[in-house]
Amino acid sequence: MTINAYLTALEVADETSWFKSSYSTQDNGGGCVSIAVLPGRVGIRDSKQKNGPAFVTPASAWASFTDGLRSGRLG
Repeated sequence: MTINAYLTALEVADETSWFKSSYSTQDNGGGCVSIAVLPGRVGIRDSKQKNGPAFVTPASAWASFTDGLRSGRLG
C-alpha cells in the first residue's frame, strides 16, 4: 500500500486490528489514540473517530518514537 495522507482508518485496517493505547483514559481531556500493527508499518488514529483519518508510518519509525518517549528524550 502506498502511504496516502487521505486514507481513512478503515481503509488502513479493519476494525478488529485497532487497539486503544493503554495511556488513553477518560482523564486526559479526550486525547485517545488507537494503533493498528500491520506488516512493516503502524496505523495511528483518533479513537473517537473510528473511520476518520489515519496516519501510517513505517514500523521502524514508530519504534524509534516509542523508544524516545520511554527514554525521556522526547518528553
